[in-house]
Amino acid sequence: MKIEFAPLNIPLRRRLQTAAVLQWVFSFLALAQCCLAAFVLLALSDWWIVALLYAGWLWLDWDTPTSGGRRSHWIRSWTVWDYFRDYFPLTLVKTVDLDPKKNYIFGFHPHGVLVAGAFGNFCTEATGFSQLFPGLRSHLLMLPFWFRVPFFRDYIMCGGLVSSSKSSLSHLVSRPEGGNVAVIAVGGAPEALDARPGALTLQVKNRKGFIKLALKHGAQLVPVFSFGENELFDQMENPVGSPLRRLQNRLQNIMGLSIPLFHARGVFQYSFGLIPYRTPVHTVGTPHTQLIPEHENLVEPGGTKLFVSDWKSILVSVGKPIPVSQTPCPSSEDIERLHSVYLQSLTELFEQHKKAYGRGEQQHLTFI
Repeated sequence: MKIEFAPLNIPLRRRLQTAAVLQWVFSFLALAQCCLAAFVLLALSDWWIVALLYAGWLWLDWDTPTSGGRRSHWIRSWTVWDYFRDYFPLTLVKTVDLDPKKNYIFGFHPHGVLVAGAFGNFCTEATGFSQLFPGLRSHLLMLPFWFRVPFFRDYIMCGGLVSSSKSSLSHLVSRPEGGNVAVIAVGGAPEALDARPGALTLQVKNRKGFIKLALKHGAQLVPVFSFGENELFDQMENPVGSPLRRLQNRLQNIMGLSIPLFHARGVFQYSFGLIPYRTPVHTVGTPHTQLIPEHENLVEPGGTKLFVSDWKSILVSVGKPIPVSQTPCPSSEDIERLHSVYLQSLTELFEQHKKAYGRGEQQHLTFI
């Protein structure tokens, strides 16, 4: 294999961008293991009392990830995230005000390998979320497993990450004062196994739990599509039914985590490695409210309510909010109806903006 090395005269700014993304990849793939090892070594050392005190703190703080987490504006505003943003690049562009007195569920698609678009926009202030949407607090939902890892849990909560459990989502979107944004990578870990350039298959047909909670608590739904998310990494071929895919599915069933075998570029060369490609990520979304169960004809497209993230600062107009009404005990018909509206809105969102973000006319979303 021919290796293409990076030029020696690359500006320092670009080197810093690569370093910022490198630490992010390390945090995603190995920081939890390092934190767990550090805790075990601490417990076995002469400083075991520190580990004991932390264990006591962990017991007292156990429910925090399901109770809104513990955000740190200081950590979310680190300069390293500015370099992370500029690597791809990634920009959040506001086109309409969102009412801070309401709660929102942002359905993020596609999951991608490492959910870079969701992290950059909603777990850091690099794209100015708090300034663009004053009064709103973004929370990215993550598998509960990670919040059991000592030290690591405290770090990720500082970015606004919270548990993806039902109680956690309910806590966020049931706050009467509003102002909470729960961001859900709807396809979850299984969708990561299909994340590769050009992939447009979304695992959403049977994902209805967030729809039920949106109805129950009256939270507004915001379909979000991240153009470029699947282009950040290549992945080994693992078609459904292949030995590799069966192994990945088995490991996922055991551990609750998917293990995509991905690759992209390196730090000093462009031929192989785990650093994502420098591919612009455009995250486009449209606020929607829940469907009033007793009405049948409320799905007319049109209007201009949305938010957009794109590297060219292009403003995009997408769907009109659907009229809302809180349904404390939604029936299966209510859930199916709103789920259908959600899928239709997501499809319209993609179809309306695909040309602007490099997708062909013949490319369409596939729901499984």
